[in-house]
Amino acid sequence: MIEGQRDSTRAISTPPISPSQITKHTLTDHNIRKEEKMKLVSAEIRAKSEVYRGDELCQEKTKLLLKEVGLPNGLLPLKDIEECGYEKESGFVWLKQKKTINHKFEKIGRQVSYATEITAYVEVGKIKKLTGVKAKELLVWLTLNEIFVDDPPSDKITFKTSTALFRTFPVSAFVIEEPIKEVKNKEEKKVKKEELKEVKQVGNAVEVQEV
Repeated sequence: MIEGQRDSTRAISTPPISPSQITKHTLTDHNIRKEEKMKLVSAEIRAKSEVYRGDELCQEKTKLLLKEVGLPNGLLPLKDIEECGYEKESGFVWLKQKKTINHKFEKIGRQVSYATEITAYVEVGKIKKLTGVKAKELLVWLTLNEIFVDDPPSDKITFKTSTALFRTFPVSAFVIEEPIKEVKNKEEKKVKKEELKEVKQVGNAVEVQEV
């Protein structure tokens, strides 16, 4: 009986779990909880925010917001933006693009990396608690967490990293020229069209009177 019990014990024994498996499961659970938390925060923010979708509209809204807070319109040269949002009360903004991009600001010769999701809090003359943006300093990518202009305004803009390093550049290096919409021509065409319509209506009225 003792031998039989020993055999039974061997039959139901399971192989030991390796440390790597424990770590893997722990990380997976942690990531799931993190994702769920982010979804809850996202849902809460969305309920109070202005949300826009599509690259063209998001590009327009992003540049407009930067202008409103007194920052150069070319600070966030993203591509293929899928969504952007702005919560006015707290100043929280977010942008989502299809893939991470690297952009070189030619006037200062600096490389900046923009992740697929960027978040920040904006106020007049400042972007703070920035995430998703890195600048290349020599051979190292440094995370940026704050961008601000002088108060009172000058022609300088400062970039601050998470390690308290900072660099100051001319504001003009981050300004892009926006195409001027031909609103005047469209309005002129609209006026001419309305004038022709009025002439036609008058002509028809005269003809009716003659009959």
